[in-house]
Amino acid sequence: MKLWGGRFAKETDRRMEEFHSSIGFDQRLAAVDIRGSIAHARMLGKVGIITPAEAESLIQGLEGILADVEAGKIQFDPAAEDIHMNVEKILTERVGEVGKKLHTARSRNDQVALDFRLYTALKIEETDLALAELQRVLVELAEEHLTTLMPGYTHLQRAQPVTLAHHLLAYFEMFRRDRDRLADVAKRVKVSPLGSGAIAGTPFPIDRQMVAAELGLPGITRNSMDAVSDRDFALEFIFALAVIMMHLSRFCEELILWSSMEFRFVEIDDAYATGSSMMPQKKNPDAAELIRGKTGRVYGDLMGLLTVMKGLPLTYNKDMQEDKEALFDAVDTVLGCLAVFTPMLATATFNRDKLGSATREGFLNATDLADFLVTRGVPFREAHEVAGRAVRYAIEKGKTLEELTEEEYRQWTAADLAGLKEAVGMEVCLSRRQVPGGPAPDAVRQAILEAKNYLKINN
Repeated sequence: MKLWGGRFAKETDRRMEEFHSSIGFDQRLAAVDIRGSIAHARMLGKVGIITPAEAESLIQGLEGILADVEAGKIQFDPAAEDIHMNVEKILTERVGEVGKKLHTARSRNDQVALDFRLYTALKIEETDLALAELQRVLVELAEEHLTTLMPGYTHLQRAQPVTLAHHLLAYFEMFRRDRDRLADVAKRVKVSPLGSGAIAGTPFPIDRQMVAAELGLPGITRNSMDAVSDRDFALEFIFALAVIMMHLSRFCEELILWSSMEFRFVEIDDAYATGSSMMPQKKNPDAAELIRGKTGRVYGDLMGLLTVMKGLPLTYNKDMQEDKEALFDAVDTVLGCLAVFTPMLATATFNRDKLGSATREGFLNATDLADFLVTRGVPFREAHEVAGRAVRYAIEKGKTLEELTEEEYRQWTAADLAGLKEAVGMEVCLSRRQVPGGPAPDAVRQAILEAKNYLKINN
């Protein structure tokens, strides 16, 4: 018999039952659902809505169900629709009629909102830990490659010399912002909606603050209608997950390019690559390609839930059952990608010689030539013109800027050129960029120190 069946004269059609049942996916909320119910039962007993003995019976019964869920001993019933009604049904079977008192002063609307928030809070923490581990790998690699020269790119064209350490720490900053976003979302996730009822609260003298404190939630929702219909927190979390995937996808794109024969900057470990069934020589960066591909999946989860929510009147509507699968899929995808990406990066081998030699081609020191002329009193726009002419001339002659003679430079400027050859050397070009946040080894060393301190505080 349905727990809500008193109003109905007919049984639910089998097709309808299968269609609207959510136990197939929301059973993963079992642990948080039981935690919420334990807190609710304890509160009911404390304020006198049920007796202390009844509260204790409910708590013991729920703790037993939780233990069995964690041990994989529970078989959920699709006819009971969702995780909330499944738990209540099992509880009543175990503790008797008192089990029917658990739902006093509570609706499935505020119950599912609580469960979803508790689950989301746990997954935020799990995602943050996975990002912290990736950041640790980035710092380790940055220390290893503090002086490994490589070209920096704009428009995928070689632009200026940087180091591999500096390049890797750019991703550290991306993932720092991701962690900041998660922490900010968590503030709005960690509020208790329990006590909002179906829409208009409850006349029972409940203690909402007690339940929130019991569950480790700093506050309670302020409006019962908003509390049961709000899924902003889920949207925010999925958005944060989508940005994480965008960052991973950008990183993967570079690793895919860099591992090609055209670049040969990096060798992906065999454990994270695959071969071809036809071409024996192939080594494909499939892990990186899959992560890049799965980014669209998480974007789809975000757009799907945004679309579900866009036209819903207050308050709860059955459409909102679609919230969970979107969030479940998004967080599963991100955690799965991080679980592969982090060790893939940690085991990758970067080709120092190839990275360094790539800085010798492409005139990455042209800006430094212009800057040198500025130090000799040449206005920057004029210096920029001279450097551009020098580059065009060097291309025609098959030379580098370092190889041009003073006489050749005299075609375009009368400035004092003493020390020019040293000033446009790649290592000198790099070492002069000492500004905080710059690529000079000393500046990067400070960035690594700051990153380590950040990880100590945010572990």
